Amino acid sequence: MVKHIVMWKLRGDTPADRQAAALLLKSRFESLVGQIPGLAHLEVGLDSSQVDYACDVVLYSEFASQQALQAYADHPAHLRVREELGGMRIARHQVDYVSDAARAERS
Repeated sequence: MVKHIVMWKLRGDTPADRQAAALLLKSRFESLVGQIPGLAHLEVGLDSSQVDYACDVVLYSEFASQQALQAYADHPAHLRVREELGGMRIARHQVDYVSDAARAERS
């Protein structure tokens, strides 16, 4: 199992602007569920801490394999969402990793 985590800081002059952008981003990524083979789980969370250094949105997803993650990255539905939302962000952070449980199962 490969885990893919992305966090965004979004554009917006006010907290309400950033909240609206976050809700749009959440709905667009959630619309990918069921469209992309190998995407086992997808969850989008909105920051509730309101601290100035926090990101506004986090995407947590799980893929059957590294190949499935790559297929997701190149999938036309994902590319459409990425293109549509690309101008909304001012920062993006990503981590991809193989879970320890998945490593143990292969051993």
